Amino acid sequence: MTDGPMGPGRVTAAPVDLGGTGYYLHWGVLQVSAANAVVIVLMVIVFALALLLPFPRGRQRR
Repeated sequence: MTDGPMGPGRVTAAPVDLGGTGYYLHWGVLQVSAANAVVIVLMVIVFALALLLPFPRGRQRR
């Protein structure tokens, strides 16, 4: 089987080079990688949406 554009090697490949050094953000004594900062921001957004969006209402009981 050849490793074409959608072959098994291509599908499991990382979208970025994982062999290089990471990019870090510095705030005083706090140091966090850029990838972790993105994950933290997305988690905060999902948490805020969970608090602000209403729960779906089912059938009302009599």
